[in-house]
Amino acid sequence: MAQTKTTPLPTTKRIPRTLAGTMPPTSDTNRAQALGLYESALRLMQAGKFEEARQAFDGMLASSPGDLADRIRMYINACLQQAAKGKTSFASTEEHYDYAVSLLNDGHYEDAREHFNAILKTNDKADYAFYGLAVLSSMTGDSHTCLEHLTEAIRQNPRNRIQARADSDFQDMADDPRFTELLYPEV
Repeated sequence: MAQTKTTPLPTTKRIPRTLAGTMPPTSDTNRAQALGLYESALRLMQAGKFEEARQAFDGMLASSPGDLADRIRMYINACLQQAAKGKTSFASTEEHYDYAVSLLNDGHYEDAREHFNAILKTNDKADYAFYGLAVLSSMTGDSHTCLEHLTEAIRQNPRNRIQARADSDFQDMADDPRFTELLYPEV
């Protein structure tokens, strides 16, 4: 048997194809920029900032490469769903207060502050919200604000004075003479 020599066929660079045809060539810098924005939006999403992430994804959707567009749409929907979950409704201000206290106990101080302030926006006579803000301020080391909120809570409901005397959340305030004077004015 004689062997024949075959010459290799010339290779051509193939253009990637999609169902709709061929993909337009994109420059590497545009793609790198789009991936950078995409990663930034993902980091916002991972940080729980769903509305900001959705806006970032929306902004890049029109100019993103085709292979990212589907993923971006998926993440936009996920952001919308997560943002909708985050919107809580409460049957009463007491229920809202309980939620704010749970945030405070879990160490989500800024979220707790927002909810205590939201309670006060709807009811400026909610002494318990002032009390919650006083506890929050004590826990975060803001003694001046703690005293302001606790003074208001006691002014609105004198029973808050007795509660504060036994509340371990005010332990950092115990050495402050202004705190002692507020809780024991008769001494």
